[in-house]
Amino acid sequence: MIKQGFLLLAAVALFLTSCGPTVSVTTLTGKWKYVKLEHPHATPPDTMKQAELDANVPYIQFTPEMKYVIVWGGKFLSHGSFTLNHANLNVTEKLPDDKTRNFVFTVSELTESKIVFESTGPDGARVTALRAQ
Repeated sequence: MIKQGFLLLAAVALFLTSCGPTVSVTTLTGKWKYVKLEHPHATPPDTMKQAELDANVPYIQFTPEMKYVIVWGGKFLSHGSFTLNHANLNVTEKLPDDKTRNFVFTVSELTESKIVFESTGPDGARVTALRAQ
């Protein structure tokens, strides 16, 4: 009975991990324009107004060298490097004075033209972005 339970648990775990998006440097590389920005863990949850997104034209860009840059309103908001761990991007943000900050972006959807990723915690954000042409 214990053996059957273990096999069932292993099968469910395998199924769940296979359902996530395939994230690779190749699939990420490029410029992704934000089309939706949500704060689902805020109290109360909120979504940024489309007019603000249109005015600031935010985007994230990933390079084949596993670097990233986030631009907001024509200014660099964040930059650094990342590593991949399945659907997670382990991000190392470069801060002033040679300091760094580490956090994780979890990718819940990734196609040729669309990405949805989220940071965790009470200040976490969920971004939906489309590949820029």
